[in-house]
Amino acid sequence: MKKLEILVVEDGKSQREMLRDFLAKEGYMVREAASGEEALDEVRAHYFDVVLLDYKMPGMDGMQVLKEVKRINQEIDVVIITAYGTIETAVEAMKAGALDYITKPVDFEELTLLLDRVQERRVLIRENELLRQELRAKGVTTDQIVYRSAVMESIVNMVSRVAPSKATILLQGESGTGKELFARLIHQISPRSSRPMLTVNCGALNENLLESELFGHERGAFTGAVTRRIGRVEEADGGTLFLDEVGDLPLSIQVKLLRFLQDREFQRLGGNQTLFADVRIVSATNRDLEKMVKEGKFREDLYYRLNVVNIKIPPLRERKEDIPPLIDHFVEKYARENGKEVVGLSGEARDLLLKYDYPGNVRELENIIERAVVIARDEFISVEDLPFGEGTWFLEQEERKSDGLLKNTIEELEKKMILEAMVKASHNQTRAAEILGISERMLRYKLKKYNLKGF
Repeated sequence: MKKLEILVVEDGKSQREMLRDFLAKEGYMVREAASGEEALDEVRAHYFDVVLLDYKMPGMDGMQVLKEVKRINQEIDVVIITAYGTIETAVEAMKAGALDYITKPVDFEELTLLLDRVQERRVLIRENELLRQELRAKGVTTDQIVYRSAVMESIVNMVSRVAPSKATILLQGESGTGKELFARLIHQISPRSSRPMLTVNCGALNENLLESELFGHERGAFTGAVTRRIGRVEEADGGTLFLDEVGDLPLSIQVKLLRFLQDREFQRLGGNQTLFADVRIVSATNRDLEKMVKEGKFREDLYYRLNVVNIKIPPLRERKEDIPPLIDHFVEKYARENGKEVVGLSGEARDLLLKYDYPGNVRELENIIERAVVIARDEFISVEDLPFGEGTWFLEQEERKSDGLLKNTIEELEKKMILEAMVKASHNQTRAAEILGISERMLRYKLKKYNLKGF
């Protein structure tokens, strides 16, 4: 794997040379600059993956250099080097586009881990760009899957790696997170793309109708079955069958689906002829199947058959950096569809949308934008065009989440601040505590109190 090309920007000669020597020893391609002006000359003249940028320098400071680097090449990752006393300014730099920050004296182990994450992220982005190019060459578009977050980058990358296989895939996530979009992408980039992809909503039909929908029925199989019917499994032969809300499958049909997954054999309802179909199963659910298995509501053997590859799609509130590109995408889409000259949102409207938690996820955001585009009088959507009205709807949502109690409201705010600090600190508790202005011991207490596992 090609090592990163790094520019070290540090006015202190000994610190700069120490960083340069360490990085070169680790195999990175390194150049150095002693000032902001010199750094910009280097960026204009050479390619860099990462700029390690001292925040406090004579002449141009780190913020000025950061903004100019991003203007020259938006794809360069900038890591701020700062003293403990200026962490707040480093956080401001991150808001302006810096990837992360490290404190002086530089911990080389921490720096190595950070650069490893940068390398992994760049590999993901490159692989996903190659995927998009391949899809465009085949006439396939991924425009409906809009994101900016690293977690969604990882999911798209996972999809690109597993789609060509024959493995069954289980998509898990709350309603409205886009599970069907990913199912369609899996089909589009699989060797089965020339054959049909069919969908069955397992929660929309009663037991008899669901069995008939999946496997078909013979004439006279039940009241109203006046002709033979081919089921979705048979129709999708050679292609993909998407089982939406698979957690709603009755146990009797779970048995028949398990048999099909094991042997690719099935019988139509009311028939005795054994049939065969080559179908790739992709399923989705917003339910906890592991819990259902323990409760005896879902067969364990079927769960493992469906769950060969598991892809969890996080709710929108856990990847808020995806909200801005989604807003822009939906505004453009619905303005075009409705012949409206809406080009964006007012600052106040955009602020409300960025603060909201979206219990209905991407589907809810899409609904809000579609409605706003349709009723907007001007080229910019205003607060009055949103279901929030003057903000009362937003406040009612927040009140419901906190049961209307001030104590719970404060705890929700505190929990949110802790989560944001932990993300900014890349899960480093010492740095997160510094951002929050509390002791590390207090932070550990709060993490335990709010059951924030994984940190």
